[in-house]
Amino acid sequence: MARRTSRLLLTVANARMPGLLAALLLLSGCSSVFFYPDRVTYITPDRLNLEYDDIYIDTADDETLHGWWLPAEAPENNARGTVYFLHGNAQNISSHILNVAWLPERGYNVFTIDYRGYGRSTGDPDIEGALHDVETGLRWLVGKPEVSERPLYILGQSLGGGLGIALASEWTQREEDPRLNGVILDGTFSGFRKIAREKLGEFWLTWPLQIPLSWTIPEDYEGVDHIPSISPVPVMVIHSVRDGIIPFHHGEALYEAAEGPKEFLQTDTPHGATFVIPGYRKEMIRFMSQ
Repeated sequence: MARRTSRLLLTVANARMPGLLAALLLLSGCSSVFFYPDRVTYITPDRLNLEYDDIYIDTADDETLHGWWLPAEAPENNARGTVYFLHGNAQNISSHILNVAWLPERGYNVFTIDYRGYGRSTGDPDIEGALHDVETGLRWLVGKPEVSERPLYILGQSLGGGLGIALASEWTQREEDPRLNGVILDGTFSGFRKIAREKLGEFWLTWPLQIPLSWTIPEDYEGVDHIPSISPVPVMVIHSVRDGIIPFHHGEALYEAAEGPKEFLQTDTPHGATFVIPGYRKEMIRFMSQ
């Protein structure tokens, strides 16, 4: 994963600008990377009464990644574990932080980064770069003694789940240390090509081209192909029956493809809103506590 070559990805188009999406697809032959980053700071952890540190990490290809380290609200060096949070494809960490802001109070450290091109991270986003970034972030994270000595989990939402599958699969197969203790995938697509074809089929302008254009997307990191390799690390797949961005069948496909141990949590919230519901938070804590 650490290699740095040009790759293509159609991430989940959130259908906010279908006309522009279709035009760009036609102009690029589906070779564009459809991330939706911005540089706006929406909220910082201190506004949520959370302690935090700004973290800056240099990548091997000369980008600088920005992240937040949120220590657990627990006695020193006595956290229950650490959650490495990989956010979705829009905006930046400051708009996604509420998804994990509740974890420090439950005794978990949280670390989250912005992929290149997002927030205060340098560069321009693309799939290979994002994969490089999430591995770089994990290697920084496991260098902290309070992390390597406690359980470690990856939580990926939407695009972050797709990146998390690839990262967790390679980390496990290479028998990296420390081992992961669990992977949680929330509202994640089952494959880049699959979701691209579905989204292309939603617009009249790209409907005739959905098959040929989707085949221009590399198949290297299809989630259903790589999720079995995460085993024996436990996997929890979370997906909502009301997800209007990533249809429910994507979560079902990931769960079916995963090897045990695995769990499926069917939810009933809009895309990216799982942890608004206290009951779903409890289910994630239960999974991590096993």
